[in-house]
Amino acid sequence: MRDTFFKAVGDIARLHDDIFILTGDLGFKLFDDFRSRNPERFFDIGVAESNMAGIAAGLALSEKNVYCYSIIPFLVMRAYEHIRVDIAYQNLNVKLVGVGGGFTYGREGFTHYGLEDLALMRTLPNITVVSPADIFEAKKLAVLSHKYKGPMYIRLGKTNGPKVHDKEPDFAIGKAMILQEGNTVALFAVGDMVYVAKQVADKLLKKESIQATVINMHTIKPLDFEVVSQVASTHKAIFTLEEHNINGGLGSAIAEVLAESRYDGLFKRFGIPNSLKGYIGSADYLRDKYGLTHEKIFKKIVKELGVR
Repeated sequence: MRDTFFKAVGDIARLHDDIFILTGDLGFKLFDDFRSRNPERFFDIGVAESNMAGIAAGLALSEKNVYCYSIIPFLVMRAYEHIRVDIAYQNLNVKLVGVGGGFTYGREGFTHYGLEDLALMRTLPNITVVSPADIFEAKKLAVLSHKYKGPMYIRLGKTNGPKVHDKEPDFAIGKAMILQEGNTVALFAVGDMVYVAKQVADKLLKKESIQATVINMHTIKPLDFEVVSQVASTHKAIFTLEEHNINGGLGSAIAEVLAESRYDGLFKRFGIPNSLKGYIGSADYLRDKYGLTHEKIFKKIVKELGVR
């Protein structure tokens, strides 16, 4: 996903000389082409993500369109104060691109997990928060992000992930995407979990004859209140799926809307619990351990619905 995103950014940079890319001592092969074509517009800031945020702010104040890239915990958590003060409060045109959502870097352990970023970033003023579901959405987002004025946090998931679409979709920032329509059960998902939601929906149909609505909530902020309200008015059960801490991310954002609209149906969040266990391993291994596979989510939904 990251390769597709930055290739698109590089293609745009051939036509627009305002694009700058900053990285925190990683992704060198990823940026070889951009760096060779635009050496004056590429900066390796080193292991100094807070400095990177400050430099990005300075470039943005000089009317540059800046992309900052790093692994999520280093980009977001390590530089959070500087993102808050230098970029968010000043409403600057900086795109923060974090790779490795959820357990993508699971083998590296807790230091490399990206579990709290959506919660942190959506609380900051002015920042738009987007997490594409596949390479088609990532490519479209790259194009839209260049035109988008203001700070943006872009969360990218695993490389070589499955495709949700078979062609470029009608993707718009701030507008949820209804992938399939059902009746009484709705699944809201973000990022890599959108594909999982589609798998869950397929299983619900085959095993329980339940036609579920699947909604891709690629934009966490601003949240598409209209779609959430519309689904709440027509569905008796709503579930959210995210590879993120159960608190503060997609589930919490949807819950806020449902609470304020006095939704009286069944609502359940699927995510990563606060109490992490001592597991270390591949992303797929960790997703299984924390119940984020489509098989385990299907079983939990069936139990919640009281079908069995």
